Amino acid sequence: MLDHNPLPIGSFGNWKKLQNGSDIRGVAIAGVVDEPVNLTPEITQILGQAFTQWLTQKVNKPVAELTISVGRDSRLSGLSLTEAVIAGITSIGARVYDFGMASTPAMFMSTIAEGFNCDGAIMLTASHLPFNRNGLKFFTAGGGLEKQDITEILALAEAGEFQELAIAPSSTNQITKQDFISIYSQQLVQKIRIQVNHPHNFDQPLQGLKIIVDAGNGAGGFYAAQVLEPLGADTTGSQFLEPDGNFPNHVPNPEDKVAMASICQAVIDHKADFGIIFDTDVDRSAAVDQFGHELNRNRLIALMSAIILQEHPHSTIVTDSITSDGLNEFITKDLQGTHHRFKRGYKNVINEAILLNQLGKESWLAIETSGHGALKENYFLDDGAYLVSKLLIELAKSKLAGRNLTDLIANLKEPVESSEFRIKITAENFKAIGNEAIAQLQIFASQQPDWEIVPNNYEGVRVSCSSDSENGWFLLRLSLHDPVIPLNIESNIAGGVTKIATRLLSFLQTLESVFDLSSLKNRELQ
Repeated sequence: MLDHNPLPIGSFGNWKKLQNGSDIRGVAIAGVVDEPVNLTPEITQILGQAFTQWLTQKVNKPVAELTISVGRDSRLSGLSLTEAVIAGITSIGARVYDFGMASTPAMFMSTIAEGFNCDGAIMLTASHLPFNRNGLKFFTAGGGLEKQDITEILALAEAGEFQELAIAPSSTNQITKQDFISIYSQQLVQKIRIQVNHPHNFDQPLQGLKIIVDAGNGAGGFYAAQVLEPLGADTTGSQFLEPDGNFPNHVPNPEDKVAMASICQAVIDHKADFGIIFDTDVDRSAAVDQFGHELNRNRLIALMSAIILQEHPHSTIVTDSITSDGLNEFITKDLQGTHHRFKRGYKNVINEAILLNQLGKESWLAIETSGHGALKENYFLDDGAYLVSKLLIELAKSKLAGRNLTDLIANLKEPVESSEFRIKITAENFKAIGNEAIAQLQIFASQQPDWEIVPNNYEGVRVSCSSDSENGWFLLRLSLHDPVIPLNIESNIAGGVTKIATRLLSFLQTLESVFDLSSLKNRELQ
């Protein structure tokens, strides 16, 4: 039995702490020091009621006519919180499709899939966060909810004014179990078949390819058996496909070095043609080529950009702010596209691409270095399984043409060195302090003869460093949610990152009373 050890939540201030941008996240299991439980089944049931009440106003339907789908990832608290949110939804009269184990993108698809057309959907997940966390992501047919929507739902939860049914929901046949992940998988299978259009083996265009999946014991294990194998791929060597909320093998996160090393080694050991790795709820992914080389971050963006700009020449690729100079050159010069760097945060990147299209500037891909990638052709849904399906289509086509998939990014220039330093702000008013530091750095950088502030930057300050000993760039920005100013540095020469970091340290030491500069100081000593 789970030990919930609930944190009292009675004030709006505590409800508000559950908001994480456009999601809800909290601590669902006790046992981690200084992390009291604040996402209990009781709280989750109220959130189910609040979403249902919000939804009936949003879609202008009586509660009794609403259908809401609910799914979860492999977290230890997932089943109890799923039962709680379903109890909340049905307690005020709405119907529920219980999908059980699912992916976040599949939950959105249930709002538009023929035969389902759910009015809303809820995914119980906390992405790659530790085992004790959980959360809720919400969808309508218009896409994932925005930050303001979550604020409204939490306000309804805090008010707690719900009209509950007089008859117990269990006796009214309001809950239907559905295997939607199979329907979602079949959509991917059909897309790959049609897009590859194999001249000799239409149904199994991946036959002859060995493809390894690493699901990190999250919800992505379905992709091997329900997508790859029907397409003829050999999935021998796939690992950690079984859901296990203890995450015993590695963190289910394509950005994690241990996780990426694991899938890279699996590809080498099994002499595979391709490797795929998902995060816990499958809205992010990365890949590995046949040589065991990572296809993530800038390389993944470059590869997807090459594919999209073949299909939609001269269109705009929207990325987050920390993408490399080499990627920018590759997109703009080699691919003849437009590269639009925007703010960190996958919702920021996606919404910017949507806005550009509304303004008449064609954009088909919004992708962040974290592995969140969304395509216009797929409702601008950040879907890790769809993203790798696009790669597999190109992989199969490349094989037919006698090429390697990675030939597409042969001209991508990559930095010799790349580092990120997460500098903690030790004062309480961290946003004001962080913004002031960025403003002061702009002044400092403008006074350096071999530094140039990069224009059209949407967050923090990005500086190009042109001296022979540095030859790179850095970006200092304020974290979206945490008391941290991340510093990203890249250099095209060995030792360049240390040179830039040392020079920045001389500036930042004037602010040492409010910053923990240990990460930068350690770099200087290396």
